Amino acid sequence: MPNPKDELSGGCLCGAVRFAIKAPFRPVIQCHCGQCARWTGHYVAATQVATEQFKLINGSDHLAWYRSSNRAERGFCSKCGSSMFWRRPDDGRISILAGTLERPTGLKTSHHIFVAVKSDYYDVRDTTPCYDRWMEKTDTAKGEAD
Repeated sequence: MPNPKDELSGGCLCGAVRFAIKAPFRPVIQCHCGQCARWTGHYVAATQVATEQFKLINGSDHLAWYRSSNRAERGFCSKCGSSMFWRRPDDGRISILAGTLERPTGLKTSHHIFVAVKSDYYDVRDTTPCYDRWMEKTDTAKGEAD
């Protein structure tokens, strides 16, 4: 797999929302919590950048945000419904769903989170580290992230 580029671009399914992100990129984290599953229909695989490394190229009129908890919101295309972004307001970072990025990305997955509450219809079979919650190996998990 190629090394990550200095800049990656991506967009939604219909192309109404387009964006670019600049390095450095966080490795991809795969989240198996209940909120991510309901938001996307499966688990989420996302990278992250500082907000100033994110640029919306077009589609501000189609980018909508849903406040999914008292701490986080999720961005999606209001035209086609594509799940695209996750952020905590005023945090200074934005997570970008890896599937929205043009390929090849050169990104690698670093770990899985909320594995203790993943759905029963699939298994995590790779050798990537797994955590029951965020980054803690524990037997107790609430089942929801932000």
